[in-house]
Amino acid sequence: MFKTYSAKKDKVYQILDEKGNLVLPEEEPKITKETLLKMYQTALFARRADIKALQYQRQGRMLTYAPNIGQEGVQIGTAAAMEEKDWFSPMYRDLSIQLYRGESLENIYLYWYGNERGSLKPKGVKNLPVNVIIGSQTNIAAGLAMASKIRQTDEVTVFTVGDGGTSHGEFYEGLNFAAVFDLPVVGVIQNNQYAISTPTNKATKAETFAQKGVAFGIPYALVDGNDPLAVYKTVKTAIERARKGEGASLIEAYTYRMGPHTTSDDPSIYRTKEEEASWAKKDPLIRFKNYLIKKGYWSEKEEESYLETIEKEIGETFQKVESYGAKVELKEIFEHTFAAMTPELKSQMEEHEEFLKEVK
Repeated sequence: MFKTYSAKKDKVYQILDEKGNLVLPEEEPKITKETLLKMYQTALFARRADIKALQYQRQGRMLTYAPNIGQEGVQIGTAAAMEEKDWFSPMYRDLSIQLYRGESLENIYLYWYGNERGSLKPKGVKNLPVNVIIGSQTNIAAGLAMASKIRQTDEVTVFTVGDGGTSHGEFYEGLNFAAVFDLPVVGVIQNNQYAISTPTNKATKAETFAQKGVAFGIPYALVDGNDPLAVYKTVKTAIERARKGEGASLIEAYTYRMGPHTTSDDPSIYRTKEEEASWAKKDPLIRFKNYLIKKGYWSEKEEESYLETIEKEIGETFQKVESYGAKVELKEIFEHTFAAMTPELKSQMEEHEEFLKEVK
Protein backbone atom coordinates (compact mmCIF):
# COMPACT_ATOMS: atom_id res chain seq x y z
CA MET A 1 0.00 0.00 0.00
CA PHE A 2 1.35 3.43 -0.92
CA LYS A 3 1.82 5.47 2.24
CA THR A 4 0.15 8.86 2.20
CA TYR A 5 2.20 11.29 4.25
CA SER A 6 0.97 14.49 5.81
CA ALA A 7 0.80 17.43 3.44
CA LYS A 8 2.21 19.73 6.12
CA LYS A 9 5.55 21.31 5.29
CA ASP A 10 6.96 20.26 8.65
CA LYS A 11 6.13 16.61 7.90
CA VAL A 12 8.38 16.08 4.91
CA TYR A 13 9.45 12.43 4.58
CA GLN A 14 13.21 12.14 5.09
CA ILE A 15 15.63 9.25 5.59
CA LEU A 16 18.97 11.11 5.31
CA ASP A 17 19.60 14.41 7.04
CA GLU A 18 21.69 17.24 5.58
CA LYS A 19 24.94 15.66 6.80
CA GLY A 20 24.20 12.23 5.38
CA ASN A 21 23.12 10.63 8.67
CA LEU A 22 20.26 8.16 8.80
CA VAL A 23 17.40 9.77 10.74
CA LEU A 24 15.11 6.82 10.07
CA PRO A 25 17.44 3.77 9.95
CA GLU A 26 14.46 1.42 9.76
CA GLU A 27 13.35 3.15 6.54
CA GLU A 28 16.70 2.78 4.74
CA PRO A 29 15.87 1.09 1.40
CA LYS A 30 17.69 -2.07 0.39
CA ILE A 31 19.74 -0.77 -2.55
CA THR A 32 22.82 -2.61 -3.77
CA LYS A 33 26.25 -0.98 -3.57
CA GLU A 34 26.42 -1.04 -7.37
CA THR A 35 23.16 0.88 -7.71
CA LEU A 36 24.04 3.38 -4.99
CA LEU A 37 27.34 4.15 -6.73
CA LYS A 38 25.61 4.48 -10.09
CA MET A 39 23.17 6.93 -8.53
CA TYR A 40 25.90 9.08 -7.01
CA GLN A 41 28.25 8.96 -9.98
CA THR A 42 25.41 9.87 -12.34
CA ALA A 43 24.46 12.84 -10.15
CA LEU A 44 28.07 13.99 -9.95
CA PHE A 45 28.51 13.60 -13.70
CA ALA A 46 25.32 15.58 -14.28
CA ARG A 47 26.49 18.35 -11.92
CA ARG A 48 29.80 18.74 -13.78
CA ALA A 49 28.07 18.54 -17.19
CA ASP A 50 25.67 21.25 -16.01
CA ILE A 51 28.48 23.55 -14.91
CA LYS A 52 30.28 23.07 -18.23
CA ALA A 53 27.08 23.69 -20.20
CA LEU A 54 26.65 27.01 -18.41
CA GLN A 55 30.22 27.92 -19.36
CA TYR A 56 29.74 26.89 -22.99
CA GLN A 57 26.57 28.97 -23.21
CA ARG A 58 28.27 32.02 -21.71
CA GLN A 59 31.01 31.62 -24.30
CA GLY A 60 28.41 31.69 -27.08
CA ARG A 61 28.99 28.05 -27.94
CA MET A 62 25.58 26.67 -26.88
CA LEU A 63 21.97 27.88 -27.00
CA THR A 64 19.82 28.71 -23.97
CA TYR A 65 20.27 26.01 -21.33
CA ALA A 66 18.20 24.97 -18.29
CA PRO A 67 20.51 23.98 -15.41
CA ASN A 68 19.63 21.14 -13.00
CA ILE A 69 22.03 22.08 -10.19
CA GLY A 70 20.44 21.28 -6.82
CA GLN A 71 17.80 18.91 -8.18
CA GLU A 72 19.99 15.86 -8.72
CA GLY A 73 18.64 14.16 -5.59
CA VAL A 74 15.07 14.11 -6.89
CA GLN A 75 16.19 12.93 -10.26
CA ILE A 76 18.50 10.05 -9.36
CA GLY A 77 16.07 8.81 -6.72
CA THR A 78 13.28 8.78 -9.31
CA ALA A 79 15.39 7.20 -12.06
CA ALA A 80 16.75 4.42 -9.85
CA ALA A 81 13.24 3.50 -8.72
CA MET A 82 12.14 2.88 -12.31
CA GLU A 83 12.69 -0.26 -14.36
CA GLU A 84 13.98 -0.29 -17.94
CA LYS A 85 10.54 -1.27 -19.25
CA ASP A 86 8.91 1.80 -17.69
CA TRP A 87 8.22 4.97 -19.65
CA PHE A 88 9.49 8.41 -18.75
CA SER A 89 7.70 11.60 -19.83
CA PRO A 90 10.13 14.42 -18.93
CA MET A 91 10.16 18.14 -18.49
CA TYR A 92 13.14 20.15 -19.76
CA ARG A 93 15.14 19.95 -16.51
CA ASP A 94 15.82 16.23 -16.06
CA LEU A 95 19.48 15.70 -16.91
CA SER A 96 20.23 13.14 -14.18
CA ILE A 97 17.21 11.00 -15.10
CA GLN A 98 18.12 11.09 -18.79
CA LEU A 99 21.70 10.03 -18.09
CA TYR A 100 20.74 7.35 -15.56
CA ARG A 101 18.27 5.80 -17.99
CA GLY A 102 20.78 5.39 -20.80
CA GLU A 103 20.88 8.61 -22.78
CA SER A 104 24.30 9.88 -23.79
CA LEU A 105 25.62 13.30 -22.85
CA GLU A 106 26.45 13.75 -26.52
CA ASN A 107 22.78 13.56 -27.49
CA ILE A 108 21.73 15.79 -24.61
CA TYR A 109 24.31 18.42 -25.56
CA LEU A 110 23.25 18.13 -29.20
CA TYR A 111 19.69 19.02 -28.19
CA TRP A 112 20.77 22.15 -26.30
CA TYR A 113 23.16 23.01 -29.12
CA GLY A 114 20.17 23.18 -31.47
CA ASN A 115 20.73 19.98 -33.39
CA GLU A 116 17.59 17.95 -34.19
CA ARG A 117 19.48 14.69 -33.67
CA GLY A 118 19.62 15.43 -29.97
CA SER A 119 16.01 14.26 -29.62
CA LEU A 120 16.80 10.76 -30.90
CA LYS A 121 16.83 8.10 -28.21
CA PRO A 122 19.04 5.00 -28.05
CA LYS A 123 17.28 1.77 -28.93
CA GLY A 124 15.41 0.36 -25.96
CA VAL A 125 15.48 3.56 -23.93
CA LYS A 126 11.89 4.48 -23.08
CA ASN A 127 12.46 8.19 -22.50
CA LEU A 128 10.38 10.64 -24.49
CA PRO A 129 12.08 13.72 -25.99
CA VAL A 130 12.43 16.82 -23.82
CA ASN A 131 9.08 18.56 -23.44
CA VAL A 132 9.21 22.36 -23.24
CA ILE A 133 5.43 22.86 -23.32
CA ILE A 134 4.75 23.35 -19.62
CA GLY A 135 2.54 20.71 -18.03
CA SER A 136 1.84 18.75 -21.21
CA GLN A 137 4.05 15.85 -20.12
CA THR A 138 1.22 14.95 -17.73
CA ASN A 139 -1.28 14.36 -20.54
CA ILE A 140 1.32 12.49 -22.56
CA ALA A 141 2.07 10.27 -19.57
CA ALA A 142 -1.63 9.51 -19.13
CA GLY A 143 -1.87 8.56 -22.82
CA LEU A 144 1.14 6.26 -22.59
CA ALA A 145 -0.27 4.64 -19.46
CA MET A 146 -3.64 4.12 -21.11
CA ALA A 147 -1.90 2.36 -24.00
CA SER A 148 -0.02 0.14 -21.54
CA LYS A 149 -3.28 -0.73 -19.80
CA ILE A 150 -5.05 -1.56 -23.06
CA ARG A 151 -2.13 -3.73 -24.16
CA GLN A 152 -2.09 -5.37 -20.71
CA THR A 153 1.62 -4.80 -20.13
CA ASP A 154 3.06 -4.09 -16.71
CA GLU A 155 4.79 -0.86 -17.77
CA VAL A 156 4.45 2.20 -15.54
CA THR A 157 4.79 5.76 -16.82
CA VAL A 158 6.54 8.35 -14.67
CA PHE A 159 6.32 12.06 -15.45
CA THR A 160 8.03 15.02 -13.87
CA VAL A 161 6.74 18.57 -13.61
CA GLY A 162 7.93 21.74 -11.93
CA ASP A 163 5.97 23.57 -9.24
CA GLY A 164 5.00 26.17 -11.84
CA GLY A 165 3.78 23.44 -14.16
CA THR A 166 1.08 22.50 -11.66
CA SER A 167 -0.64 25.80 -12.48
CA HIS A 168 -1.24 24.69 -16.06
CA GLY A 169 -4.47 23.03 -17.14
CA GLU A 170 -2.85 19.96 -18.65
CA PHE A 171 -1.48 18.96 -15.27
CA TYR A 172 -5.04 18.68 -13.94
CA GLU A 173 -6.48 17.18 -17.10
CA GLY A 174 -3.81 14.50 -17.34
CA LEU A 175 -3.94 13.50 -13.67
CA ASN A 176 -7.73 13.50 -13.59
CA PHE A 177 -7.74 11.18 -16.61
CA ALA A 178 -5.13 8.93 -14.98
CA ALA A 179 -7.09 8.85 -11.72
CA VAL A 180 -10.49 8.13 -13.28
CA PHE A 181 -9.16 5.22 -15.35
CA ASP A 182 -6.81 3.85 -12.65
CA LEU A 183 -3.84 4.22 -14.96
CA PRO A 184 -0.28 3.18 -14.04
CA VAL A 185 1.05 6.73 -13.68
CA VAL A 186 3.38 8.28 -11.11
CA GLY A 187 3.71 12.07 -11.09
CA VAL A 188 6.78 13.66 -9.49
CA ILE A 189 6.56 17.39 -8.81
CA GLN A 190 10.05 18.86 -8.56
CA ASN A 191 9.22 21.76 -6.28
CA ASN A 192 12.36 23.88 -6.67
CA GLN A 193 10.64 26.88 -5.01
CA TYR A 194 10.38 29.09 -8.10
CA ALA A 195 8.44 29.05 -11.38
CA ILE A 196 11.07 31.15 -13.14
CA SER A 197 10.87 34.17 -10.78
CA THR A 198 7.50 33.38 -9.16
CA PRO A 199 7.89 31.90 -5.64
CA THR A 200 5.62 29.05 -4.63
CA ASN A 201 3.63 31.20 -2.17
CA LYS A 202 2.48 33.32 -5.10
CA ALA A 203 1.76 30.34 -7.34
CA THR A 204 -0.70 28.52 -5.07
CA LYS A 205 -2.73 29.02 -1.88
CA ALA A 206 -2.30 25.34 -1.01
CA GLU A 207 0.24 24.68 1.72
CA THR A 208 1.85 22.00 -0.43
CA PHE A 209 1.58 20.70 -3.98
CA ALA A 210 1.32 17.11 -2.73
CA GLN A 211 -2.13 17.74 -1.28
CA LYS A 212 -3.48 18.39 -4.76
CA GLY A 213 -3.72 14.60 -4.92
CA VAL A 214 -6.77 14.88 -2.65
CA ALA A 215 -8.80 16.45 -5.46
CA PHE A 216 -7.89 13.62 -7.83
CA GLY A 217 -8.70 10.97 -5.24
CA ILE A 218 -5.22 9.45 -5.46
CA PRO A 219 -2.50 8.80 -2.85
CA TYR A 220 0.09 11.53 -2.41
CA ALA A 221 3.34 12.09 -0.57
CA LEU A 222 5.60 14.97 0.39
CA VAL A 223 9.26 13.97 0.34
CA ASP A 224 12.62 15.67 0.91
CA GLY A 225 13.80 16.07 -2.67
CA ASN A 226 17.42 16.48 -1.59
CA ASP A 227 17.36 13.02 -0.01
CA PRO A 228 17.87 10.44 -2.79
CA LEU A 229 16.94 7.55 -0.48
CA ALA A 230 13.61 9.07 0.54
CA VAL A 231 12.78 9.89 -3.08
CA TYR A 232 13.78 6.39 -4.21
CA LYS A 233 11.66 4.65 -1.60
CA THR A 234 8.61 6.83 -2.19
CA VAL A 235 8.73 6.60 -5.99
CA LYS A 236 9.48 2.86 -5.86
CA THR A 237 6.46 2.24 -3.66
CA ALA A 238 4.24 4.30 -5.97
CA ILE A 239 5.53 2.43 -9.04
CA GLU A 240 4.93 -0.97 -7.44
CA ARG A 241 1.43 0.14 -6.53
CA ALA A 242 0.76 1.26 -10.12
CA ARG A 243 2.21 -1.95 -11.53
CA LYS A 244 -0.26 -3.98 -9.47
CA GLY A 245 -3.13 -2.08 -11.07
CA GLU A 246 -3.88 0.20 -8.12
CA GLY A 247 -3.71 3.41 -10.15
CA ALA A 248 -1.95 6.75 -10.11
CA SER A 249 -0.02 8.53 -7.35
CA LEU A 250 1.33 12.04 -6.89
CA ILE A 251 4.62 12.91 -5.18
CA GLU A 252 6.01 16.32 -4.30
CA ALA A 253 9.78 16.44 -3.93
CA TYR A 254 10.74 19.51 -1.92
CA THR A 255 14.03 20.82 -3.35
CA TYR A 256 15.77 23.94 -4.65
CA ARG A 257 17.06 25.22 -7.97
CA MET A 258 20.55 26.39 -7.03
CA GLY A 259 21.25 28.00 -10.40
CA PRO A 260 19.21 30.20 -12.75
CA HIS A 261 15.97 29.04 -14.33
CA THR A 262 17.77 29.13 -17.66
CA THR A 263 20.85 30.91 -18.94
CA SER A 264 18.53 33.83 -19.79
CA ASP A 265 17.63 34.29 -16.12
CA ASP A 266 19.19 36.31 -13.30
CA PRO A 267 17.99 34.86 -9.96
CA SER A 268 19.61 37.67 -7.95
CA ILE A 269 16.64 39.83 -8.99
CA TYR A 270 14.11 37.76 -7.06
CA ARG A 271 15.95 35.87 -4.30
CA THR A 272 18.61 36.63 -1.72
CA LYS A 273 22.15 35.34 -1.28
CA GLU A 274 21.18 34.32 2.26
CA GLU A 275 18.43 32.07 0.91
CA GLU A 276 20.81 30.49 -1.60
CA ALA A 277 23.44 29.91 1.11
CA SER A 278 20.85 28.26 3.35
CA TRP A 279 19.86 25.80 0.64
CA ALA A 280 23.49 25.15 -0.35
CA LYS A 281 23.89 23.44 3.04
CA LYS A 282 21.20 20.97 1.91
CA ASP A 283 23.03 20.10 -1.33
CA PRO A 284 21.94 16.56 -2.29
CA LEU A 285 25.41 15.63 -3.56
CA ILE A 286 27.11 16.49 -0.27
CA ARG A 287 24.47 14.54 1.66
CA PHE A 288 24.68 11.46 -0.55
CA LYS A 289 28.48 11.52 -0.68
CA ASN A 290 28.72 11.58 3.13
CA TYR A 291 26.27 8.67 3.34
CA LEU A 292 28.32 6.56 0.92
CA ILE A 293 31.61 7.37 2.66
CA LYS A 294 30.11 6.31 6.01
CA LYS A 295 29.02 3.02 4.45
CA GLY A 296 32.56 2.47 3.11
CA TYR A 297 31.35 2.58 -0.52
CA TRP A 298 33.16 5.78 -1.56
CA SER A 299 36.17 7.91 -0.66
CA GLU A 300 37.68 11.33 -1.37
CA LYS A 301 40.43 9.66 -3.38
CA GLU A 302 37.90 7.84 -5.57
CA GLU A 303 36.01 11.08 -6.06
CA GLU A 304 39.14 12.93 -7.16
CA SER A 305 39.95 10.21 -9.70
CA TYR A 306 36.36 10.08 -10.98
CA LEU A 307 36.16 13.85 -11.39
CA GLU A 308 39.35 13.85 -13.42
CA THR A 309 37.91 11.17 -15.71
CA ILE A 310 34.55 12.82 -16.26
CA GLU A 311 35.99 16.30 -16.82
CA LYS A 312 37.95 14.87 -19.73
CA GLU A 313 34.90 12.98 -21.04
CA ILE A 314 32.65 16.05 -20.87
CA GLY A 315 35.17 18.20 -22.72
CA GLU A 316 35.70 15.61 -25.46
CA THR A 317 31.93 15.14 -25.80
CA PHE A 318 31.33 18.82 -26.40
CA GLN A 319 34.14 18.97 -28.95
CA LYS A 320 32.31 16.27 -30.91
CA VAL A 321 29.04 18.19 -30.65
CA GLU A 322 30.67 21.35 -31.95
CA SER A 323 32.16 19.43 -34.86
CA TYR A 324 28.65 18.35 -35.92
CA GLY A 325 27.22 21.85 -35.75
CA ALA A 326 23.49 22.53 -35.76
CA LYS A 327 22.88 21.57 -39.38
CA VAL A 328 20.83 18.48 -40.20
CA GLU A 329 19.18 17.14 -43.31
CA LEU A 330 15.72 18.65 -43.89
CA LYS A 331 14.04 15.25 -43.76
CA GLU A 332 15.32 14.68 -40.21
CA ILE A 333 13.02 17.44 -38.96
CA PHE A 334 10.02 15.48 -40.24
CA GLU A 335 10.90 11.79 -40.12
CA HIS A 336 11.11 11.27 -36.35
CA THR A 337 7.68 12.55 -35.31
CA PHE A 338 6.06 9.16 -35.99
CA ALA A 339 7.46 5.67 -36.65
CA ALA A 340 6.68 6.36 -40.32
CA MET A 341 5.95 9.75 -41.85
CA THR A 342 2.25 10.48 -42.29
CA PRO A 343 0.95 11.79 -45.65
CA GLU A 344 0.56 15.23 -44.04
CA LEU A 345 4.18 15.30 -42.92
CA LYS A 346 5.40 14.14 -46.32
CA SER A 347 3.39 16.90 -47.94
CA GLN A 348 4.81 19.51 -45.55
CA MET A 349 8.34 18.32 -46.21
CA GLU A 350 7.90 18.40 -49.98
CA GLU A 351 6.36 21.87 -49.78
CA HIS A 352 9.32 23.14 -47.79
CA GLU A 353 11.77 21.52 -50.19
CA GLU A 354 10.16 23.45 -53.05
CA PHE A 355 10.31 26.66 -51.03
CA LEU A 356 14.02 26.22 -50.39
CA LYS A 357 14.63 25.71 -54.10
CA GLU A 358 12.82 28.97 -54.90
CA VAL A 359 14.78 31.06 -52.42
CA LYS A 360 18.18 29.82 -53.60
